[in-house]
Amino acid sequence: MSVNRTLHLFSRLQRHLITRTAHVPAGCSRVVSGSRLLLQLQHPLPGSGVCCRDISSNSSPPRAPDTSLFVPVSLKTDAPADGTVGAELTQPLDKNELLKVLNKFYKRKEMQKLAADQGLDARLFHQAFVSFRKYVLEMSSLPADLHIILSDICSNAGHVDDIYPYFMRHAKQIFPMLDCMDDLIKISDLRVPANWYPEARAIQRKVVFHAGPTNSGKTYHAIQRYLAAKSGVYCGPLKLLAHEIFEKTNSAGVPCDLVTGEERTFVEPEGRAAGHVACTIEMCSVNTPYEVAVIDEIQMIRDPSRGWAWTRALLGLCAEEIHVCGEAAAVDFIRELMYTTGEEVEVHTYQRLTPFSVLDHAVESLDNLRPGDCIVCFSKNDIYSLSRQIEGRGQECAVIYGSLPPGTKLAQAKKFNDPDDSCKILVATDAIGMGLNLSIKRIIFNSLVKPNVNEKGEKQMETISTSQALQIAGRAGRFSSIFKEGEVTTMHRDDLPVLKEILSRSVDPIQTAGLHPTAEQIEMFSYHLPDASLSNLIDIFVSLSQVDGMYFVCNIDDFKFLADMIQHIPLNLRSRYVFCTAPINKKQPFVCTSFLKFARQFSRDEPLTFDWVCRHVGWPLAAPKNIKDLVHLEAVHDVLDLYLWLSYRFMDMFPDTAGIRGIQRELDDIIQQGVRNITRLIRATEPNVADPLQPQSSAPERTGAGAASSRLPSRNRGQRNSAEMMEKSLASRLVRDGLLTPDLLRQLQREWSKSQRQEGGSQSALGAELHSKSVKGKRTKKK
Repeated sequence: MSVNRTLHLFSRLQRHLITRTAHVPAGCSRVVSGSRLLLQLQHPLPGSGVCCRDISSNSSPPRAPDTSLFVPVSLKTDAPADGTVGAELTQPLDKNELLKVLNKFYKRKEMQKLAADQGLDARLFHQAFVSFRKYVLEMSSLPADLHIILSDICSNAGHVDDIYPYFMRHAKQIFPMLDCMDDLIKISDLRVPANWYPEARAIQRKVVFHAGPTNSGKTYHAIQRYLAAKSGVYCGPLKLLAHEIFEKTNSAGVPCDLVTGEERTFVEPEGRAAGHVACTIEMCSVNTPYEVAVIDEIQMIRDPSRGWAWTRALLGLCAEEIHVCGEAAAVDFIRELMYTTGEEVEVHTYQRLTPFSVLDHAVESLDNLRPGDCIVCFSKNDIYSLSRQIEGRGQECAVIYGSLPPGTKLAQAKKFNDPDDSCKILVATDAIGMGLNLSIKRIIFNSLVKPNVNEKGEKQMETISTSQALQIAGRAGRFSSIFKEGEVTTMHRDDLPVLKEILSRSVDPIQTAGLHPTAEQIEMFSYHLPDASLSNLIDIFVSLSQVDGMYFVCNIDDFKFLADMIQHIPLNLRSRYVFCTAPINKKQPFVCTSFLKFARQFSRDEPLTFDWVCRHVGWPLAAPKNIKDLVHLEAVHDVLDLYLWLSYRFMDMFPDTAGIRGIQRELDDIIQQGVRNITRLIRATEPNVADPLQPQSSAPERTGAGAASSRLPSRNRGQRNSAEMMEKSLASRLVRDGLLTPDLLRQLQREWSKSQRQEGGSQSALGAELHSKSVKGKRTKKK
C-alpha cells in the first residue's frame, strides 16, 4: 500500500471518530475499555499498512478484576526447612497471645490499605487473613524469620505492623495471580484482534459484500466467483450448506474437498488437498492461501455463541478476495471493521428474486391447509401434536427439526419437494431457515414466541426478531421452487397483526462482533495460574479481558459446563481445552454421560475402539417404538458425531472412524424410518397423556406462551369447563418445558377427577337438602 493511500485512509478514519455504545447479546460478557475510541495506525507489519483500533488517552482505565473468581490455593503443611530454629533462638509461642496479635493486625486500617495497593481488596484480604491465621496457629513449627518476628511482637519488642510482609508473602502463595496481574491483563487484552492474523495482514485483500434478503441470489453470485478461481474456500454456518457447495462444486467439474467438524472428504487420489474446499466456518484454515474465500451468513458475526467464528474468518482468512454474503444490516459494521485492517469494502446489493406477501387472514384451522404449506413451530412437542392432528385428517406431512440427523432432514425435504409424493404439508422448526432447498408456497407461523436462555441461564419466551421472521418467511416462494410467489401468515388470528408489525420494522443494524479466548491464550494463563481449574481460568480471563466497542466476548457457559464436568479427570490442559470445545447437546443426558466416558477412557490412554463404542451405545439398535425411543436414537447419533469430531483431533485414541461412520449411516436410516412413522410413535407414547393436550375443535390448540392469548371458553360452559381449559393449557406448558412427567400428569388427572366427583357429590347432597327444606316450607305455608 502506498504512503499516500495510507494517509488517505487515516484521514478517513479520523473523520469517523464516534462514541460507540455497543450492544451486547444476552448471555455474553463485555468489558468496555473506553467510551471514546481512537482509530490510529499501530505497529503495522512491513508492507501491510494496517490501520488498527486502539484506546485513546481519554479512555477509562481497565475495569478492576472480579476477585470473587480468585480461588485460594491450598498450601502444603510440610515442616519448614529450618525446622525449630525460631523456637530455639527465642521461645515457644503462646497461641492465645498470638491470636490477639493477629486479630489486632487484621483490624489495622493502614494494613488493609497497603494490601489493597497490592491487589488485595476487602474480600481477598479477609480470605488471605483467615488462611494466614490458620497457618500460624496450626503449624507445629513456623519458618524461623516469621517465628522471631511474632515472638518479638508478643514480647512487646516489635510492632504489629511488622507482620505485613509475611502476611503478603502468604497471600501471594494462596493467590498467585497477585504477582502476575499485569501479565494476565496483557494476555487477556482483546482490543486488536486483527493483529492475531499476521499472514492476512501481510497481504492486501479485496473485500466484496453481497448484500440482500433471502432468495436474492447473493450467495449464487459469490459462488460463481469461487468456482472461477484457481483456489477457494467456502465457509458456511451448517454442515448441510457445506455439503451442498461440496456437491455443486464437484458437479461443476471443479475438484473440491469437504471439511466439517465430523467429516473429511478428499476427492483427489492419495488424499491430496484439492484447490477448493467447502467447510463449516469453525473449520476454515487461516494459514492456507486462497484466491477467493466466501463467508456465508455474515450477520451471524453477532451470534452470542458462535459469532467468534465469523470474526476469525473475516479477519484471518488469507485470500486475495473475500466475498461476504448476508443481510444489508451488516454492511456498515463490516465496512467499519475493515477500516481497522486498512481494507475497503465493495458492496453489491440484490433484491429478492420472487416476491412474498403477508396475507390478511390467518389459517385458524388445520382443515384450511393446502399443498405447499409449511407450519413453523418453535418446539418439538408442537411438531408432534400438529403432525398427529394433520395425519388424523387424512393428510400426510413431513417433519424437520434441529436435532434430526442431516440425512433425515434431507430425506424429509426430498419427500416434501417430490411432486409425485402424497406428502404436501411440512411441519418444521426454524431449522428450515438455512441449509435446505424447500418448495414452499405458504409459511404459517404457529407461534411468534421462541424459547430462549437469558444471561442467568433461565429459560424464557421471547418474541422472534425481525431478522428471524424474515429469514423464515423468506423460505416461501423460492426462485428454484415450483412456487414463484410466496405467502406468509399465522395459524392464529391474533398473531397476524403482530407478525405484520414485526415484518414492517427494519432489521436492527449489527454493532458488535464476537470473540473467544484461544487455546494459546488459556495456556499462557495456565502458566501463571497452574493450580486453577480450566473453568476458573476462563472466568478470570473474561473478567480481565478488554475489548473495544466493536467486539464482545462470546457466551462461554457451554464451555464451562463441559470443563466442570471433566474437571476431576486427569488431562493435560490442551486436551482438556479441545474436549470442552466439542459441540454437544448438554440437554441430552446420554450425550453428556458419553462425553464423560470418552474423556475418562482417553485419560487412561486406552483407545476408544469400534467394539467399545458399540457396547456403550448398545449397537445394534432396533427401530423406535415410541417418541422416547426416537429421542434416544437421536442422542446416539449425536454421540457418534462426537466420536467422529474427536477422531480428527486425537486420531490415535479414536481410530475406528470408518466403522463408526458405517453404523451412523445405518442409524440414520433407522431414524428416517421412525420419522416416517412419527404419527404412530406419537400414538404409542403415553396415549392417556396425549389426549388432554389435544384440542376439542378443528383449530389446533396453542401451546407454550402462545396459550396465553388463546380464546377463553364462553361463560355458559360454567366454572368447571373453564378450569379444565386452564388445566389443559398448564399441562401443555409443563410437559413441554419438562417440568411435569407423564406419570405425575396422570396422577394429577386422577386427583382432579376424584375431587370433581367429590365436589359434585357434596353439591348434589347440598342441593337435595335445600330442595327438601324448600318442600317442607311450602307444606307449612299450605297448612
